[in-house]
Amino acid sequence: METARKQLAVIVAYFLIYVVWGSTYYFIGVALEGFPPFLLGALRFTAAGLLLLVLCRFHRERIFRKELIRRSAVSGIVLLFIDMAVIMLAQRYVSSSLVAIVASSTAVWIMLLDVPMWKQNFRNVAAAGGIVLGFIGVGLLYFEQLDMKTDMPHSEYGILLLIGGCLSWALGTLYTKYRSCGSESANGFAGSAWQMFSASVMFWICAVTTGEIQETDFGEVPRKAWLALAYLITFGSILAYSAYVWLLKVRPATEVATHAYVNPVVAVAIGTELGNEQVTTVQLAGLIVILASVMLVNRNICFRFKKRT
Repeated sequence: METARKQLAVIVAYFLIYVVWGSTYYFIGVALEGFPPFLLGALRFTAAGLLLLVLCRFHRERIFRKELIRRSAVSGIVLLFIDMAVIMLAQRYVSSSLVAIVASSTAVWIMLLDVPMWKQNFRNVAAAGGIVLGFIGVGLLYFEQLDMKTDMPHSEYGILLLIGGCLSWALGTLYTKYRSCGSESANGFAGSAWQMFSASVMFWICAVTTGEIQETDFGEVPRKAWLALAYLITFGSILAYSAYVWLLKVRPATEVATHAYVNPVVAVAIGTELGNEQVTTVQLAGLIVILASVMLVNRNICFRFKKRT
């Protein structure tokens, strides 16, 4: 029974980081119609962090521990704040399609930087090939929207920012797995809560220094932007992000990183359904390649992980 419950929890957690996290692309776009980016991040992660802390306290977790807060703060700033801030800044210089393609390389960076798992990852040719195949699939998914002759000035800045953001997410993920998470049962979800709250502090600083708070008339924010913010707080942060951190405790980081390939697929599917966008043959080919790569990675790493444990 215990094994069955754990397997069900893993399945639900993967659904959250694959499907629910993928849906946040759409809802972030809706929320940005009413909120500037740094203020959106500040509101989202403050509310999510505080609500999750209250839930953890209700379940009698020890949330006010110096070491827990310190390590969670490092994870939150590197994993959440830097990555999201970089993506918002990069969109000034490059197209959103290029952002999606480069951002998906996070899975590759995690595999390359996960030193404790080098032996398992690189001896597993099928899993390593699946990671590379997934990146190609995301490229196909956005290939037709990718305008290499962009009129945006200094597009090279955007590429460098995106690579830095990917490295930040990869390093934050690995720090969270090996230093911040602890054992499978340690800390519960208090670590996730402090990570989000720490990121929110940085977003508030940016929102104040850039004048976003002063320029925002909350009375003029449309209702759909508030609803999108509520969705991002509950489903995108409290549920999906907490699921991501929990999965890092119990699954290999390279396997968990495959969300970077599935999320764009979900984003395109939602854009097709809600935004009346057309799906082309090339995008369908990209979808097939991505799904094949995720199955390849999960099957091979899962087998070796079970064998090892």
